[in-house]
Amino acid sequence: MTYIPISPKERDAMLETVGVKSLDDLFDAIPVKHRFPKLNLPAALTEMEAMDELSGLANANENVRSDLVSFLGAGMYNHYIPSVVDHMLRRGEFYTAYTPYQPEISQGTLQAIFEYQSLMSALTGMDVSNASHYDGATATAEAVNLAFAQYRGKRRKVLMSPSLHPQYREVVRTYTQGMELESAGDAESDLELSPEAFASQVDDNTCLVIVQYPDFFGRVYDYTKLIEDVHAKGALVCVVANPTALAMFKTPGSMGADIVVGDGQPLGIPMWYGGPSVGFFTTRKNMVHKMAGRLVGETIDSRGQRAYVLTLTAREQHIKRERATSNICTNQGLIALGTAVYLSVLGKKGLRQVAELCYQKAHYAARELNKVKGYKVSDGTFFHEFVLECPAPASEINAHLLEHGIIGGYDLGQDFPSLANQMLIAVTEMNTKQEIDTLIEVLSEVDHG
Repeated sequence: MTYIPISPKERDAMLETVGVKSLDDLFDAIPVKHRFPKLNLPAALTEMEAMDELSGLANANENVRSDLVSFLGAGMYNHYIPSVVDHMLRRGEFYTAYTPYQPEISQGTLQAIFEYQSLMSALTGMDVSNASHYDGATATAEAVNLAFAQYRGKRRKVLMSPSLHPQYREVVRTYTQGMELESAGDAESDLELSPEAFASQVDDNTCLVIVQYPDFFGRVYDYTKLIEDVHAKGALVCVVANPTALAMFKTPGSMGADIVVGDGQPLGIPMWYGGPSVGFFTTRKNMVHKMAGRLVGETIDSRGQRAYVLTLTAREQHIKRERATSNICTNQGLIALGTAVYLSVLGKKGLRQVAELCYQKAHYAARELNKVKGYKVSDGTFFHEFVLECPAPASEINAHLLEHGIIGGYDLGQDFPSLANQMLIAVTEMNTKQEIDTLIEVLSEVDHG
């Protein structure tokens, strides 16, 4: 906790500056009867007592660093985070005002954002990146806003793949309430539909098609043909991508995607307890004026030196609300900086090594699980997640795993009733061979009926 000392002399000077004599005078606007209500609070603690209480509460939580082994993914992954990431995020320079309106005093923050944008553009194979959104789901919803604006509201249908993360689909529907948009394409009966077949649902009213890469079930598809077919019908395509997978597989940009979004959590951000995270958003240069969020550009100052500034600000919140492309007026600046530090430290080669470790370990786990009686791994190309069909409901399997200190896979029955006995297993570079073998051993103990 940061301690900021203020002497009585300094306090009085500040009070005098704002025109009051005492601290109590600051609260004159609040009726006296409401200033000190009786609250049902426990007795005050000393600092030592408070630290002991909070440490006890914190130690009661189990975590994947020392207590549990995790095979849970579905959008939040347990990756190794180099210590330099946290070290950089704790620097005071980056804790201060996150809105760099004045470039003459914000070059450090502006350059950090510019580096983040450059890294995300390179990773996705796209032309331009904004300075982030809250998470992958909100970035996906902003892709809908971009497509809606690109067609000036004349196309009002959004097709979402049924293998797009269920929570992302919910956020898109929440975001677009009141826009009179039609969202379709994600019926559970279409889970096995090929990407090419999905294109048949695009019509003259469709502004955007959203697919995931790898998809929610871990499958990897080349969307090049789908994107060509969608473009032929005049609509745009948004690809929701796992950034780690992009170090190994073809980029959405090279497939022809118009917008690439996703969650940056795998890039050096802890899982915490589900957030906060950061959403990346990249697109083509010709659509930059419709893109939401902050954008930092590189320029030359009056002395001919390289400098960084907020650019194209008139498209965002600096104009009338009804003309703005988005209501996004902040960003996950600190978290985005974390991803930039992570990518800078690993470099292209290091990120590729992380992706290959995830791939190899996940495929080892899948091969061995396929040998266990009662279990079956779904067919198809996958990255580091795969669907495991179990001999009992996934919730019961996971309860058994937890008794052995293992967090099992995502219970797909929560979102897809027809998949009640199936779970989504995620394997990262953090899972050792011994941990994978233990998972297989414990799963084999489950009664097959």
